[in-house]
Formats: sequence, C-alpha cells, structure tokens
Amino acid sequence: MSEIIRSLQRDLNDFGDELHLVGSERLGERHPGEHPDNFGAGAMAQPATPEAAAAVIRWCVENGVPVVPQGGRTGLVGGGVSRPGELIVSTAKLNRIEAIDPLARTATVGAGVTLQALQEAAAEFGLAPGIDLAARGSATIGGMIATNAGGILAFRNGVMRHQVLGIEAVLPEGSLFSDLTQVLKVSAGPDIKQLLIGSEGAYGFVTRAVLKLENVNAMRATALVGVPSAAAALALVAHVRARPALQLEGAELMWAGFFRDSARERGFDLDWLDGETPAVLLMEVSAASEEEARTALEDGLAECWEAQALTSGIVAASLDQARRFWALREESDFIYRLHPAAPSFDVSVPSGALDAYVADLGARLKAIDPGFDAYVYGHIADGNLHISVFGDGAAAAAMKAPIEDAVYGGVADCGGIFSAEHGVGLEKRRAYLTYGNPARRAAAQAIKAALDPHNLFNPGKVPFRAD
Repeated sequence: MSEIIRSLQRDLNDFGDELHLVGSERLGERHPGEHPDNFGAGAMAQPATPEAAAAVIRWCVENGVPVVPQGGRTGLVGGGVSRPGELIVSTAKLNRIEAIDPLARTATVGAGVTLQALQEAAAEFGLAPGIDLAARGSATIGGMIATNAGGILAFRNGVMRHQVLGIEAVLPEGSLFSDLTQVLKVSAGPDIKQLLIGSEGAYGFVTRAVLKLENVNAMRATALVGVPSAAAALALVAHVRARPALQLEGAELMWAGFFRDSARERGFDLDWLDGETPAVLLMEVSAASEEEARTALEDGLAECWEAQALTSGIVAASLDQARRFWALREESDFIYRLHPAAPSFDVSVPSGALDAYVADLGARLKAIDPGFDAYVYGHIADGNLHISVFGDGAAAAAMKAPIEDAVYGGVADCGGIFSAEHGVGLEKRRAYLTYGNPARRAAAQAIKAALDPHNLFNPGKVPFRAD
C-alpha cells in the first residue's frame, strides 16, 4: 500500500463510505483503459460525494500531491496518464442520475454517470442528451465535459459546451464551486463554467452537471450511399435536411479504404457497392413513422441520384441491419488489429475544403514514404475527420513529426483546427505548441497560474506550463 493511500486513510477516515481508496495491488487487477499508463500513480481516490472530493483535493493541496482526474479512461490522447507520487481522483462513485425534468428537459447528474446510462434514463421520458458518440457505454459525463466532446450530433446540437447548463466542481485550492444553473439564458457576468469545459482537468475536478435534453424520435431509416466526393455527400445531406418531414440524425462519411477494410473485417457484403466508389455516406433520418422516414429517405436519394452522381446505395430493411451499418463506422478497432500503433488524429476542416484536404493529405504522406496511406472517416456535416496513418514504419518515433506536419499543416492552411474532439492530453503536446494559437496558449497558461499556482492539477499536460 502506498504512503499516499495510508495517509488518506488516516487523515480522512471520517468520510467512511463516502470515500473509497484503491492501492496499486487492486489497480493492477483492473483494465487501465485506452492508455497503459493511466494507473501509473498506483493510488486512486473515489469520492462518492462532492464534499468528499473537496476534502481529498484539499488534502492534496496541503501535502503537495498532484491530482490526476479520471472518468471512464476512454480518452485517446493520454489526458488521464498518471505517475508515481500523484493521486488519481476518479468520478466512478459520483454516478447518480439525480433528476430528470421532462418539462424543462434537463438532467442533473454526477460526473461519473456514463453517457449510455443517461441516454437510457432520459429515453423513459422520450428524451435524449443532445450529444452521442461511439464510446457511450464507458465515456462519463465528467470526462466529456473535460474534453468538450463532440460526436455524431454536433452538426445539429453543438458540442458538449453547448449542452451544459450548470456545473459543480472542486477548484484547485479545494473549494467547491457550485453553479448548477438549470436555465439556458444567463447574462450575469463571465460564465465561469466555460473555463472548466474543455480544460482537461487542468482547472478543476467536475463533480456534477446540469445538461440539456432533446426530444428523441425512434422512428428512423438508415442508408449507406456511395458518393463521388465529400461535396456530393454534403449536398445530399443538405437536400435531406431541407425536407420538412425529416430530421437528420447522423451523417458519417467513410472514405473507401476505411469502409472496405471495416466491411471486410466484419464480413459485411459489398456486392451492392460500385467498385470504384471513392467514399460511402452513412445517413440516418427520423420522421413521424418508420414508413415515412424510409419513404422520404428513398425519395431524397432518388432526387439526388443523378445530380450528385451517386454510385450505389442500400437502405436498411430492419433495426438489426441498421445497427450493422452503424457498426461499420463506430467499431473502428480493426484499424489497430491491422496496423498496430497506427498514428491517429482528429481534426476539423471547413466543409468546402474537405475534398482538397483529403487529396492533399494522401500526397503529403506519400511524399514522406510512398508506402504510407491513411484511413479517413468522420462526422461530415461538421467537418470533423478522424485519420489513421499506416504503412511500414509509420509508427516509428522518427516518423511522428513528419506525419503530424503532413496532417496538421494542411489543416492550418485551410482554416481548420488540429484537435476537434479528443482533447490534447500528452499525445498532442507538439501540435498544441506548434499549431495552436499563441494568444490562446498564453491566456490558458495565465488562467492556470491563477487557479493552480502550485501546478497540482493534471500537471505536465495542457496548457503545458513552461516550468
């Protein structure tokens, strides 16, 4: 048992069941999540109340122990990595759905509630969070707030920043900041909660939140459509969104390399797909009934077929088939089975620049090595692309900077951003310092110095203090 755990047991024993402590032995029996070093600290505190969380953090401040906040450990950029001498503070026990107000369409939840748990609870009232993503079963609300998560519905509802009405959090000096506002319109000075959203644990430890909920319509139709370009996919999306009886629920574009390898790995039949199709659009719509949704979707495709040079398409005949369509896009772990340690990125590119960016990316990668290529897929309606680079030697340390420059340089040139929804963590430190806005970096560091002068909250990560 570590000295940190022994000291916490001694000094905070009054909290009883409100504070669960886990040492290195029991952590060793658990899965660390997406990064093997998430449990590197060997010591974890799991407060079950905001008051217990505040007490733990005050203890850390008094004893000079760095704090590493953790949620579902699904982050892909090393934001939850911890080291010996630090204390992981986990939201796992802060997992109560405290209230759902169907009239106000709000939910008050603990930071450790998973997105899927909230989705299931809200569905009983015909509601849903205005955000969705593939890791819904493990991603926690606190973690999604900390990384300003995006996902499938960002084109319609915005990102996590736009879903949060109120926040409660423990600030770096140990005080409990509670602003659990339940209304949308607030014009009462600076909105402090916005500092916490997207700060990746650098400015505080989120304990509770109030989120907006949206109406949900289960009457849906889903299609896979072969398209000649991102521009054609966007034109089809715009056409469907303009139909008054339909609501767009998802628009995910998969360039051919990703789609074909995903389908091959899942044993998905590709006989319907034209062999030369450059990309495949996964589109889901909802309407008053399944029949109306399906008919309107089919009509929309027919109306765009020639104008957008669509090459092929298939509309799901059942809910099970629709789920299989979505699995092709969401279950992307095949990438790392085929190409272990493939460098991966998530960028945002203006809609009008998508086709040129993807074409230029391929050329830039081959200029580094003719054997390099990339899987490209993502949320086409908001310009968020996920990119995984592969080829012999692509994962080598010497290739890290050239590949990053190939990916991020093109993004900067067309007015995009190097990190769309996964955060910065450790993995994107170079990108943050190279491609991030200098004024924004300076402001973030000044706020960090004011809120956390001893640099105890998630040290060594964004915003990367000079000391």
